[in-house]
Amino acid sequence: MRIDSSATAGRSIALPRRGAGLGLAGLGVLAFSFSFPGTVLALDGLDPYLIGVGRAAVATLFAAVALGIARAARPRRDQWPALAAVGLGVVFGFPLLSTLALDHGASSSHAAVIIGLLPAATAVLATIRAGERPSPAFWAATAAGALCVSLFGLSHGAGGFSPADLLLFGALLAGAMGYAEGGRLARDMPGWRVICWALVLTGPVTLPATGWLLLAGSPQWTGRALVGFGYVSLVSMFLGFFAWYAGLARAGIARASQVQLAQPVLTLAWSAMLLGEHVDAGTWLAAIAVLVCVAWTQRARSAPPLRDVTPERTIGAEVSHRRAGPGAVRGGERTGAARGRQADRP
Repeated sequence: MRIDSSATAGRSIALPRRGAGLGLAGLGVLAFSFSFPGTVLALDGLDPYLIGVGRAAVATLFAAVALGIARAARPRRDQWPALAAVGLGVVFGFPLLSTLALDHGASSSHAAVIIGLLPAATAVLATIRAGERPSPAFWAATAAGALCVSLFGLSHGAGGFSPADLLLFGALLAGAMGYAEGGRLARDMPGWRVICWALVLTGPVTLPATGWLLLAGSPQWTGRALVGFGYVSLVSMFLGFFAWYAGLARAGIARASQVQLAQPVLTLAWSAMLLGEHVDAGTWLAAIAVLVCVAWTQRARSAPPLRDVTPERTIGAEVSHRRAGPGAVRGGERTGAARGRQADRP
């Protein structure tokens, strides 16, 4: 009887943790969904290069403070190349290319549909980097999603891809690379430190470049520009990753990643409400088609069931290690495994 009660209690504890994790992941997606509208606001007075690079420079200052307060250990030597890939992807590539696309005439809603393939592209690069073998259904879903986005780009680009579309596809690949490498790093260090160290690593480039852009240009700090630039710097480039990675750790990567499928639709809604953009039926249909294809890829992609509970087990082990030492952690893990085997017995 005691065994059954402990197993039931374990499940009751795990469910709230997963629910809280999904809530945090949703908060991160909500933060990211305002990125394109915020960029459009920032373009009302600021140079696109200043927005694309300057947002990282501002976030770098906060990242350095966060790492200093936490007294975070420096990454290992073998982790720096992956951090450089994260910086190249999500600190430089995605912000700069997407900002240039919006400056070249792409609307926030149009960009949201193109970038809607980011979860699928991230999954593709992650499987390549991890050496996994996705099912044929996974590749079929990915091809269908790419076809939907290609048809949308052709129909909204006067019969061909515009320079803005090419920039958005570049941002898509850069973001996918940054997410894939960041996901690999998050197995060895807390997720918030991944983005912080990537920002600090790129700081020697972003900080002086931002200073030069401020002096060489003539930014007009209008109210819209201040709001937009402040948002993409503090939320999109920094705080949003905190909530997102905390959600992945609590709910599990496979489960929490499904929440990101709502991001393109949210961006379309914010673009219509905040920017007054006209979102036609074709754009909505394309967004829904992309979401269906990305959801298909996530369902087709197989993942070990234990992946979802690994972050929770790691967090518990870290707490036990701090309280009772490494030996107690190993003993606690063996005890927990033994209880699990007893609970499974009839």
